[in-house]
Amino acid sequence: MTEEEGNREQGNAQTTMPSASNSSHLSRILRTWWPLAASWGLMALELPAISAVMARLADPQIHLAAWGGIVFPVALIVEAPVIMLLAASTALSRDRQTFQRVRTYMMWAGGSLTALHILVAFTPLYDVLVVGLIHPPPEIVEAARLGLRLMTPWTWSIAYRRFNQGALIRFGHSDAVGVGTVIRLSADAAVLVIGLALGSVPGVMVAGAAVSLGVISEAIYSGLRLRPVLRREMPERTAGGAPLDFRSFLGFYAPLAMTSLLLMLTLPLGSAAVSRMPRALESLATWPALAGLVFFFRALGMSFNEVVVARLEDPGAYPDLRRFTRILAASVTAALALIAVTPLASLWFNGISGLPPDLASLGRVALWAALPLPALTVLQSWYQGALVHARRTRAVTEAIAINLGVLLIFFPVAIRLLGTGASAPMGGLTVTWGAFTLGNLAQTAWLRYRSRGVMAEARARTAAPVIAIATPEVIGG
Repeated sequence: MTEEEGNREQGNAQTTMPSASNSSHLSRILRTWWPLAASWGLMALELPAISAVMARLADPQIHLAAWGGIVFPVALIVEAPVIMLLAASTALSRDRQTFQRVRTYMMWAGGSLTALHILVAFTPLYDVLVVGLIHPPPEIVEAARLGLRLMTPWTWSIAYRRFNQGALIRFGHSDAVGVGTVIRLSADAAVLVIGLALGSVPGVMVAGAAVSLGVISEAIYSGLRLRPVLRREMPERTAGGAPLDFRSFLGFYAPLAMTSLLLMLTLPLGSAAVSRMPRALESLATWPALAGLVFFFRALGMSFNEVVVARLEDPGAYPDLRRFTRILAASVTAALALIAVTPLASLWFNGISGLPPDLASLGRVALWAALPLPALTVLQSWYQGALVHARRTRAVTEAIAINLGVLLIFFPVAIRLLGTGASAPMGGLTVTWGAFTLGNLAQTAWLRYRSRGVMAEARARTAAPVIAIATPEVIGG
């Protein structure tokens, strides 16, 4: 064989190898996605399980409304600044020196936000901030106050757990996240079963105790699971790179914290809107069952974000990631639509969630307004994952701000048009979830617009010849 023929044959091998490798991209994407989706799916079962138990205890309408309309949204917004500690710890916990510095920030943030939670739950700030801004029905005010007090350990436990899990993922122990979720749900289930057996404990007390014990258990496990990693795998320090100080950490973390904070603002904003629209108490009581069902299918899309971040740099992965996006978006929409158009909706709202017929009917109608949300979540993960991969996180915050802006414009108009009369043609629950859909549609459109450059770069990498693809390491995956 001449040198020219040999070079031509080698070139042909190099250009044909990507197509052979591309055939495995979808399976690799699936292998990356399904453990994360399983963990998210398990977490999504928490709210429906709690709602189902509360619906079978005394005064279910009051306690469901207190939990879904005040306790859970307020607890989420207090903890919002620490939600992204998972991403921060994954990115920054390279060695023990940096790990300890990030841990200091975590302890400070968790402690400060827990102090804020205590101030809101145990002082007159509750009446000023929660009652004054959300304006809930009077009959749920005290039940919600009790639930918030029981949720005091929530924020610090979440901060500690997500920080530890980020370090575990960094060093290849992502399976610990799933185990922690099982431990959390087991603790939840134990408290819920006891509360259901006793029958005399207020529903919001059972819910608050279950969630608090669950996150505490998961936090303890994450700390214990991380210890051997710190001793055996995490180096004392890594060579190169500037040391992590407060200013550099703040520059990295502030956009992430702002994103989660803006996102969590949509929940109490929705509660405040529902409280000012027709059938407020019934709508708030139905909220947990509807939110739990929708969140389960949205969670399958939320877990795709990390898949895009991890796999977009793979040679030739772009078209398969895009194909997986379309398959997943169509699948979650079809599954939720199947529930909406069949007796499965009644099975969920009447049977599993235990709602009385009037509330179950309200939930079935509102489900249609929320039908596009799971597919929009998949698309958001596709565009957002590409932006995070390219470290253009400002666009993610912009998109959440646009979502929030749509709600701030839509809700006052809806409240003015509908009022609070029980005879209004449409309940507040349906209107509010319709607004969430519109806000998420605007958010998705902005993410798509801002990610055009990143996607173009990914397409260009796919189209270009990839010589390195012929190495045994790449071929073996």
